[in-house]
Amino acid sequence: MSARVRKSAFARAIQRAATSVTRRAFKAGAKAAGDAVARTVDAMAAPYRPPPGAGDWIAGQAVGPAGLRRFFLFRPAGVRSDERLPLLVMLHGCGQTAASFARSTRMNRLAARERFLVLYPEQDRTANPQGCWNWYDTRSYHADAEAATLMAAIDQACLLYPVDRDAVAVAGLSAGASMAALLAVTHPQRFCALAMHAGVPPGLARSAAGALAAMHGRRLPAVEVARAPRPPLLVIHGRDDTVVSPQNAHAAAAQWAAALGATAVAPRTVQRGSRKAMTVTDFRCGRQVCVRLCEVDGLGHAWSGGEGGQLFSDERGPDASRLVWRFVAAQLPPHASGPRGADARMQAERL
Repeated sequence: MSARVRKSAFARAIQRAATSVTRRAFKAGAKAAGDAVARTVDAMAAPYRPPPGAGDWIAGQAVGPAGLRRFFLFRPAGVRSDERLPLLVMLHGCGQTAASFARSTRMNRLAARERFLVLYPEQDRTANPQGCWNWYDTRSYHADAEAATLMAAIDQACLLYPVDRDAVAVAGLSAGASMAALLAVTHPQRFCALAMHAGVPPGLARSAAGALAAMHGRRLPAVEVARAPRPPLLVIHGRDDTVVSPQNAHAAAAQWAAALGATAVAPRTVQRGSRKAMTVTDFRCGRQVCVRLCEVDGLGHAWSGGEGGQLFSDERGPDASRLVWRFVAAQLPPHASGPRGADARMQAERL
């Protein structure tokens, strides 16, 4: 074989090898790029994916003075047309969606077991780029407009779904807790209970600057609240919260206790298994617990006992969802379904 023939055969072999390597590299690159795109799409879709729970995840919209707001309603499986169930309104915090908040709190699983409805309104990013409820903006009436829009969403849920209107409670985390408190103050007759997790009590801010000061505990005036009807209040707050100062928890409890004429009893320490301990202080109106303050050791700005790996969620804390529902159940009217009356109050006392 001549040198020219050998050189040509060698060149073709090199070309075939290079082509094969290029094809394999292209396929590997395309697969890696496809996997990266799939991971990105999955991460973007995760906050909106329906959370687990044996029931229906129903999307809806409500229109009010603040414009249009989406909401999602969880309905347990097997609800009969003649039933009327309690409704728990859950307001998410900044950076969360309705679905991510439901996944973090795992409230749907509890609702499926205890048979109550859960309404998750969702803030519009055009109203607040971080997804925060504008609880503080009372100077420009944005807070009032959002509160009225949330009430429109609640009214719509009561109209379209089997809600017991005498058994509606509201709860929230962070900005959602502050907005929940505003709803309870402006519409006390509409709610049988309120639960604030890491929130700011109403009346401490009228602007964004005031909100930051209140969150850091710099605007906590002496409690001077006239007696007024308010629903019973549960406050849960982490002692290590650096986003919303724990002083706000004490301010909220004191404000509510003054409005209801409640008196504090001796604090007690509660710990279940390896979960973080909490100090519980009850404020009673006679024999009834009107205000309960739960301060969790070692908890930051996160939903206590929430699902691991979720934003603003700490699985090592006491189960806040269970605490919220037990407190709410103790306030429900006797005709409402589920554990009621003395049984519910005993469960709430045991935490």
